Parts: sequence; C-alpha cells; structure tokens
Amino acid sequence: MNRIKNILEILSVFLRLGFTSFGGPVAHLGYFHDEFVSRRKWMSEQEYADLVALCQFLPGPASSQVGFAVGLMRGGKLGGFAAWLGFTMPSALIMIAFAYGLDFFGGSLDSGWLKGLKVAAAAVVAHAVWSMAVKLCPDRMRAVVAVLAACAVLSVSSGLMQIGVIIAGGLAGYFFINTDSGSSGVKRKSRVREGAVYLALFFALLAALPIAASVTELQSVKLADSFYRAGSLVFGGGHVVLPLLQAEVTSGNWITADKFMAGYGAVQAVPGPLFTFAAYLGTASGVQPNGFSGGMLALVFIFLPSVLLVMGVLPFWESLRALPSAQKVLAGTNAAVVGLLLAAFYDPVFAEGITGHREMVIGLMGFGLLQFMKAPSWSVVIFSAVSGVILL
Repeated sequence: MNRIKNILEILSVFLRLGFTSFGGPVAHLGYFHDEFVSRRKWMSEQEYADLVALCQFLPGPASSQVGFAVGLMRGGKLGGFAAWLGFTMPSALIMIAFAYGLDFFGGSLDSGWLKGLKVAAAAVVAHAVWSMAVKLCPDRMRAVVAVLAACAVLSVSSGLMQIGVIIAGGLAGYFFINTDSGSSGVKRKSRVREGAVYLALFFALLAALPIAASVTELQSVKLADSFYRAGSLVFGGGHVVLPLLQAEVTSGNWITADKFMAGYGAVQAVPGPLFTFAAYLGTASGVQPNGFSGGMLALVFIFLPSVLLVMGVLPFWESLRALPSAQKVLAGTNAAVVGLLLAAFYDPVFAEGITGHREMVIGLMGFGLLQFMKAPSWSVVIFSAVSGVILL
C-alpha cells in the first residue's frame, strides 16, 4: 500500500510539473530544483547537482532524464515511469491535439499570457541559480569555476562546449578543491549488472533499427528508427533536436515544411519537454502510421534512448560518486553546472523573457515570491501569466 501511495505521489507531482513547467529545458531544471530540493527535500543540493551533471553528459533531453532519474531513485522503475508519464503526457497530448486541428489551435504566439510565462521561467531559473550557487560555490575556487564556465558557454554555445566545461570543472575540482564531505550517494543498492544490460540494449537498438529499416517497407519501423536515432545522438536537448528532425521527416515526405514549422512554433508555447514535438510529427505524418498511434510511436522511440541510458548509467554513477576522489571531482563539476545554468539564465531565458520594464517588474515579483515567500513554482507561473495578460 505504501509503495502504491509513493508511486501515485510521484505521478501527481510530475503531472503538475508537466502542466506548469514552461520555458524549456533549463527552466525545467529550475522547477525541479524548487520542487525536489527546496520544498519536498527528496534530495540534497549536492545530489541534485550531481544528477544534473550526469545528465549533461548523456545524449537526449537533460531535463526529462533528470526527472526520470528522480522518479527512479524515489520509487524504482514504476517511479521512473510515473515521473516520465506525468511530465511528458500533458505536452504530448496538447501537441497531438494541435496536429489534429491546426486551424483551431493556431492563434498568436505573441500574446500577453505567453510573455508572462517566459517571465515566470526567468524568475524560476534565477531562483534555482541563486540557491545552487550559495550552497555549491561556498569558496573562492568554486566561484571562479562557475564564472569561467558561464563565460565559456556564453562565448561558444554548443552541446560539446557544455560537456567540455563540465570536464574542465571536474579536473579543477580534483586538483584544486578540498572537500571533507562524506559519501553523498543515493541510498539505493547499485545494480551494476542490470545497468550493463540496459546499456547493451541501448546500443543493440541503435545498431539494429537502421538495418531493419533498410530491409523492410514498414513505415512504422522506419519511423521508429528515425526517432530513436534522433533521441540517441543529440546533445543539447530539445532546441538542438528540433531542427535536426526537420531534415529527417521532410526529406522522407512524412510532413510538409509548413506543417513542420507550425508545430515547431506551437511546441515553444506548451509546458513540458520539447521532445514531445515528436508526438506532433508522428500524428501529422502523411504516411502510415499516423494519427494518435503514430504520435505515440514517435514519442516512445524518441524518449526510449534517454530512459535506457539513465537506467544503464545510474548504477555505475551511484557507486563511483561515493569514492573520496570522486567527491573532489563532483565538487568541481557542480560548480561548473552552476555556471552552465547561469549562462542559460542569461541566454535564452532572461534575453527572451525580460524584454522591458514591465517584464522586469513581474520577474522581480516572481523571484521574491519564490525566494522570500517560499511560494511554489506553479503559483508563480499562474501569477506571471495573469500579470502578462494585464500588463503586457
């Protein structure tokens, strides 16, 4: 009974996040931090930063991987599935509905409520960066690592630069940062053998699906291959995978360029992970399978690689991060993560959300609600959306 209650709690929390987490991957990490570190105390500041650092190394949607890992550590496989389902399905169903009725769901993507949601994302990310910086950069060396990481990412914006910055932060931690903290490993028994099985399955599908697609005329296999590869080989999250999918689906005559761009615009305005754009593409496809079943097939196969990678890597990670030398490396990578979030806060979150004095006022009020009034992030989303309708 307690296990069922735990799974339902995970599902309800992530379902609410799925409906209210606007602003893209970096903002999602801010919402997660507010919910799981600041409010619910499901994990410590360091555990959360370690998890973010790990997911930055893996291809696929970092925020969805962090969410799945939180559910996995909290409630096992069912907990991970509940977290993924709750966070992903609201956005996926909205995009499927949009594909069924473009004329009805078009509208303006420049409305006041949408501007307010962008401001909310800026307030949430600012709060997360501030909270993490206070606890993860307590000395001069870690503060320097964070600032240099932010400068590097702002100078060269790419997924490879993000990975390079985390590696550099880890090296700085190993050689220059002293930490006397004990093991912060998550209290789960590591299942390394099981993790190896999931990693083997990940690579097996990556090799087998292209072969299967080349020897069959079944469009479902070709669709599965395309979206699985997109989810497996893309670093940098949804903003990177969306343009790459365009060549894949438009060259195959699955969808017209106009329909692709209409969905591309719509997915920027919905909560949850940007990878749910796959549900729209599968639904709007001009060849079978399409409709709801095509949307679900595309959705499952674009997220499947990230799920397999997290389940495969996490047991190794839990063992590794308990080592004393790993603690020093993680201290540096955590500082680098703060720098990454700081850079992402400026561009695109702040640059797109705070475009005038009124936006700044709403943003400061939202930050104050989070920082001083301890308001939940979903209430700041509602406050900012209503303020956007009135003021923007």
